[in-house]
Amino acid sequence: MNFKVTKLEIPDVLLIEHTSYPDERGWFMELWNEDSFKGLNIDNRFIQANISRSRYGTLRGLHFQKPPFEQAKFVRCIQGEIFDVAVDIRRDSKTFRKYVSATLSGENFKSLFIPRGFAHGFLVTSKEDAIVEYMVDNKYSKENESGIRWDALQINIRWPFTPLIVSHKDSELHDLL
Repeated sequence: MNFKVTKLEIPDVLLIEHTSYPDERGWFMELWNEDSFKGLNIDNRFIQANISRSRYGTLRGLHFQKPPFEQAKFVRCIQGEIFDVAVDIRRDSKTFRKYVSATLSGENFKSLFIPRGFAHGFLVTSKEDAIVEYMVDNKYSKENESGIRWDALQINIRWPFTPLIVSHKDSELHDLL
């Protein structure tokens, strides 16, 4: 394996630190290897890759899709820095309404694996724009998209600072699960 895995407070969410191989040209890094991740019981088949660019202080989320269109996500920040959050929305889980967070950046070579049954969001903490890439294992369904407000009291996420930019759509999300 070309990475180190850390189980977070919610063990289903994994923080993955990739190994980079620098030389005079720059560096190379393996982001995803199906065989390696199967050894971690990650057997998701990612079918779509997305990328977003966001300014300092932008908050995106907390997004999820309702059954049967839930999505597992593999998230990486390739430029800038984000405070990335996964909230457990599985009603039968011991960690229901709990969250985990990690700082992902273009410099730290870390990714977050978020299984199905979680809401996801992030806040851009770098002065430079953040470019975030994420793979998903289920197709997008507009009819099944949903979310939770970033400041929902029942979750009480400790964001590094109050977001400066939240889309109208995200500010209209529910604050209850």
